[in-house]
Amino acid sequence: MATHATMPRHTRSRDRAPARPHHRSIGWALPLVLGVIVGFWAFFIRRDGGETTAGLIWLGVVSGVAFAVLCFALGRVQGRLPVEVRAAAYGAVTAIVIGYLFSLHHHSVLSSTVLGLGVGAGVTAYAYYLFYTRT
Repeated sequence: MATHATMPRHTRSRDRAPARPHHRSIGWALPLVLGVIVGFWAFFIRRDGGETTAGLIWLGVVSGVAFAVLCFALGRVQGRLPVEVRAAAYGAVTAIVIGYLFSLHHHSVLSSTVLGLGVGAGVTAYAYYLFYTRT
């Protein structure tokens, strides 16, 4: 005798074509915001309380645009990369920007490299853990 339990329905689902990914605004907005932050950060580091010059403005603009383009490019190809390479790419981008911004403080190339590699290694390890556990 049947109870009031619902019996599972075995319906055949149609095979649908995968939906085309829509161009989301986060794909260009996040690199843009990060580029603006890095550009202002580079500008204010080199300004160091002095007067604003055209060279400092160009330093900030070029730094921000370069970082935004790098982030945008990484965002476009990250889905096609294996987990290890994707984590290493995020670590490399972080190491580059941290080392560059630290070198603007008039620190030596060696100390900027060591700091950039240390932070980049940490970001690589964290990104690998994050990507590996989420996929």
